[in-house]
Amino acid sequence: MKTTFCFLSLIFSTFCFAQKEFQPKGSAVNETVDGDLDGDKIPEKVIVYDIKTNDDSGDIREIQILKKVNNKWTLLEKSKNAILGSKDGGMMGDPYMNTTIEKGILIITHYGGSSWKWGITDKYRFQNGHFELIGYSGDGGREGDYLTTVDFNLSTGQLNYEKEVQNVAEYGQSKKETFIKKGLKINLQNRNQDKQREIILPKTKEKVYL
Repeated sequence: MKTTFCFLSLIFSTFCFAQKEFQPKGSAVNETVDGDLDGDKIPEKVIVYDIKTNDDSGDIREIQILKKVNNKWTLLEKSKNAILGSKDGGMMGDPYMNTTIEKGILIITHYGGSSWKWGITDKYRFQNGHFELIGYSGDGGREGDYLTTVDFNLSTGQLNYEKEVQNVAEYGQSKKETFIKKGLKINLQNRNQDKQREIILPKTKEKVYL
């Protein structure tokens, strides 16, 4: 029992040292998740940090993925562009929901808005040496007006779009379209770095933003 306790204490202290080594200055841990992300059967450690700013723009977020190599934690990848800030959710406040790992896929979920609500889920796979966006799902709208849903598999390029309209007089008929859009290269580093990426669907002329 004592041996087991000492072993667990060693693991914990090793991680704490690694966390302090890589932790951004003036930040606090928001969330920590464990799971195998590169297929080697050894769990990586994902940490989301809240970083204070000197103005009223709210906290910014940094996500770090730590990998254990030769019994030492190393930084596999980090980004300040993959998770929205604490005041980016509109009237509902902080839009960040959580980060999870499912079957080797890194999943980041946001939800925000006010009467008009929106939600997005990003799915990343570790490939080509970094975490690439392989899936995006989103929904948005307002009860009584319309609701849009998007399911985009960036690996195959298939984008499924649906707009279910309740207020037909103002917004027209409901629409649905499947479109193949290949070639988008989005990863943890450039996810929200620039302005939103706009996709205009050829048949319905609806606009999808990533």
